[in-house]
Amino acid sequence: MKMKNVCFAAAAWGAKEPPMTGEAYGRRLFLIGAATAAALASGRAAPTNGRRKISMIEAPSNLGLRPVVRGRQPGAWRAPQALREAGLEARLRPVATHALARPIYNFEGDGESRIRNGRAIRTFSEALAPLVAADLAAGNFPLVIGGDCSILLGCLHGAGEVGLIHVDGHSDFYHPGNYDTQARLGSVAGMDLALATGRGEPLLADWGGRPLVADDRAVQIGERDELTADFDYRDIEDTAIHRIPVRRVLANGIAATVQCALSVGAAQSLPFWLHIDLDVLDEKVMPAVDSPGSPGLTYDQLADLVAGLLASGRIRGASVTIYDPELDRTGRYAREIIGCLGRAFDALDTPA
Repeated sequence: MKMKNVCFAAAAWGAKEPPMTGEAYGRRLFLIGAATAAALASGRAAPTNGRRKISMIEAPSNLGLRPVVRGRQPGAWRAPQALREAGLEARLRPVATHALARPIYNFEGDGESRIRNGRAIRTFSEALAPLVAADLAAGNFPLVIGGDCSILLGCLHGAGEVGLIHVDGHSDFYHPGNYDTQARLGSVAGMDLALATGRGEPLLADWGGRPLVADDRAVQIGERDELTADFDYRDIEDTAIHRIPVRRVLANGIAATVQCALSVGAAQSLPFWLHIDLDVLDEKVMPAVDSPGSPGLTYDQLADLVAGLLASGRIRGASVTIYDPELDRTGRYAREIIGCLGRAFDALDTPA
């Protein structure tokens, strides 16, 4: 039986940083004050004057994307650096910035895994998770800047018991039940919601014998392809995942969408991780992603959506993914993203 949604009735580049492996997967810290560093090390919160402070984590992974051009890596790994250099850090004023090293992208298969870069994604996730957990323990709001959607797994692994609000132009619900895993390698950027809810190879779906988030604690906002005849993962409609496709968002408005999303787990004040894939923006305003499309949101609509969710006090942390600076040589879209996120995250300037 199909689940029904009860909420609605009718630039020039500088020197490139080489990829690193092994111990280099450990974190690098920069632009971090001594008081904050000591607080993170001890697990105590740095002084925040009673308000939640953003702690930014740069996660420059492109491991979950397939190459669009043969032999050429997707450029989403550049996004954290590009957004920082365009002014994101100055706009959000994080109390700390952490950076993971860029992992090595493997164009071929990954051992026995039928997921592209599967083992490397697991390693990267296990390096990212402690950073998220440490920021939460310190009383900060971790904002993870990717990279591609595969970083969601490490974010959820570090966040603990949370629900998920998945804002994305696609549901990212590929799993072995709806595509032929032997015919092609899977790409995590198209299956992150499925993996997060426990579907797929145990390598990335099993995190201590349980999924990272239960179906009935997951909200998907923004799917644009649900009306097409060849909607590949229509089986998501038969799950308990709460779905608000983009046409419903546009028809009912941002305020109603926020209310609908936050109705999930409201009685228990369920905390959420917020994942933002920038391809939820309409391709008319955001073409610098790997899978642009329409219909989608405007920057103002996305800012209002995120601000409304943050103002609830139930968002524990957030991730932002899939911007590709190689498709934005003038930096125009980087500036648009920074303006959007800056306005949205002003909503954190309220008591937690």
